[in-house]
Amino acid sequence: MGKRGNKQLSLEVLKKFRIIYGSVRQHFRDVEKTCGVSGSQLWIMQEIANTSGIGVSELAERLSIHQSTCSQLVEKLVARKLIIKERSSEDQRRVGLYLTTTAAKLIKNAPGPAEGVLPEALSALSAEAMQSLDLALEKVIKQLQYRDDKLATRPLSDL
Repeated sequence: MGKRGNKQLSLEVLKKFRIIYGSVRQHFRDVEKTCGVSGSQLWIMQEIANTSGIGVSELAERLSIHQSTCSQLVEKLVARKLIIKERSSEDQRRVGLYLTTTAAKLIKNAPGPAEGVLPEALSALSAEAMQSLDLALEKVIKQLQYRDDKLATRPLSDL
């Protein structure tokens, strides 16, 4: 492929990144408009609905975000009375998270997948396609002149 063909192909790939990024942003705007919470907060509430009494550490792991980021998001939801924190009677150090009735209704009316459109799309790919995409994206990242690896543990809706 010549230099011109490679340039044209890189522009086509750029368009695909725009579609992905724009679709993700639009979904998060729809979530905020409909539910009044961020996409990451909605995903947190969905995970708590799936596993009532879950702790912050496990929650952060499920969302693949930093534990301190998860704690901040949880505290905002507690302040809004969407989540209740409750100490375990067996182990006072362990705090479980529970949804309020308001949060349960909010999740029910949320647009699209709670985890977001990109995680849902990625989970639908085959293992081969996922590995190929992972390798290709790693190559793209290595070419970036500016790179902030700390962004890997931040929710997409907060970027």
